[in-house]
Amino acid sequence: MTNENRTHEIVSNIIDTYGKYPRTSRIDEENMLNKEIIIEVAEKVRSVLFPGFFEKRKVRSENVQYLVGEHVEFIQYHLRKQVAKAIGSDGSGRGLSWQEIESKTEEIVDEFLSCLPRIREYLSTDVEALLNGDPAASSTDEIIFSYPGLYAVTIFRIAHELYLLKVPMIPRIMTEHAHSITGIDINPGATIGKYFFIDHGTGIVIGETTEIGENVKLYQGVTLGALSTRKGQQLRGTKRHPTIEDNVTIYSNTSILGGETVIGKGAIIGGNAFIVESIPPGVRVSIKNPELEYSGHENLSLDGEDNKEWSDWEI
Repeated sequence: MTNENRTHEIVSNIIDTYGKYPRTSRIDEENMLNKEIIIEVAEKVRSVLFPGFFEKRKVRSENVQYLVGEHVEFIQYHLRKQVAKAIGSDGSGRGLSWQEIESKTEEIVDEFLSCLPRIREYLSTDVEALLNGDPAASSTDEIIFSYPGLYAVTIFRIAHELYLLKVPMIPRIMTEHAHSITGIDINPGATIGKYFFIDHGTGIVIGETTEIGENVKLYQGVTLGALSTRKGQQLRGTKRHPTIEDNVTIYSNTSILGGETVIGKGAIIGGNAFIVESIPPGVRVSIKNPELEYSGHENLSLDGEDNKEWSDWEI
């Protein structure tokens, strides 16, 4: 068999699978989303939310109205197109003409843009919480430029408004982009109050029906998840994830699971806890220290003392 024939056979075999597995093929469809544009829109919104931080040129006060107007026009144009495609392709626009979908899309995008002042208010409190809660933070500029927790929360707050407006797919594309960059997975359906503090952040998971109050602190590796997802789509629309009330601190690698689980106001949850029941307000939860075992201690030295009997050490 010649190389040309072999290539033709390979291509034919691949194309045969397109009909066999139609859910993973989108051929001759016009209403396909553009992931790169959606991410670009999210970044443009972030520039509006934090003016002067992410521009390639200096933002002057006399030009700020023009600059914001330019960004808003970009967001309007591209987000309307992507939202229309999302509605047209996922079934939520079933029975609507394309003209009706476009009209609905314009309303959604205008409503979203009207939420930007409120998002800025919430993000201002998040920045304040990070500055007050992290002694390693030298300034708010450092937080806005570099903190992965703030980036993940910013994209979440953008996506959450689109989620509330029942925009299909796009909110999840945005938050999963932030997840891929930061290691912080916040479902756009979660509800999160002001002064939200994420320290380090890697490995944090916040499920769709999680409710978080104000002044809540989460450290790396925290999971706010569901007890079980075995029923799959049958669980859609149910409260599957916990409620975290105001002024709660949850330390690293703790898992809090279940839609009926409530962590009361002011509770402090120590690291490595596994919680599936509600915790009353003001309670401190900690895991008993595990016993440590040592080996290879024959020449152990501590504070200049060598060859001390192992039984004499206090751990």
